[in-house]
Amino acid sequence: MPGHAPGSEMDAAVEAAPIVFVVDDEEHMGTALRRLFVLAGLATEVYATGEAFLARPGLDVPGCVVLDVGMPGMGGLEVQARLHERAPDLPVIFLTGAAEVHVAVTAMRAGAADFVEKPFDNEDLLRRVQAAIARQAALREAALRRREFARRLATLTPREGEVLEWIVAGKTSKEIARALGGSHRTIEIHRGRIMEKTAAASLADLIRMRLLVGAPAPARRDGGADT
Repeated sequence: MPGHAPGSEMDAAVEAAPIVFVVDDEEHMGTALRRLFVLAGLATEVYATGEAFLARPGLDVPGCVVLDVGMPGMGGLEVQARLHERAPDLPVIFLTGAAEVHVAVTAMRAGAADFVEKPFDNEDLLRRVQAAIARQAALREAALRRREFARRLATLTPREGEVLEWIVAGKTSKEIARALGGSHRTIEIHRGRIMEKTAAASLADLIRMRLLVGAPAPARRDGGADT
């Protein structure tokens, strides 16, 4: 990406291949879904109960859960609730019978990605799973970018942070100098340091970075003297 600093968090973060978790007490359903997803090139794990699924360590991974609503023991809604505590961004697609649609609606309100009624079309289900995985990947990438940008902005001194806010407000170096009581040359130096520290490729890239982070990052308090 533009302004991508070597050795940054975004360089180091390499997502693992997504996993489709099938949680269904019907053995034939689990076997059929495993075949469907594996043939599509997706790593797949099948669990016969919600308890067995939740016992798996490391659920905070890229992927998707295909979860049967009506299972004996721990039901789909409880599995969803417990999963959300451990992996809030792992999307869940519910499989429901005709009489269980109202439960699926409740699940959607609680954050489920989708639901599919049985019997379902295999290709339709596969498309929904792939779409859910793609949405999760996009959200994770955006969160990663925000964290990396926030890290860069946190390296600015307090005065550099002030100058950045004026830049984002659309002010020129001369206008910023008048507002802060400094010289045009000093502001230009601050702008150069800001661009260097944030690894922004352009002014537009810098502004985009600042807006993506949201609230101003806490300024460094151990920097050199600002003028």
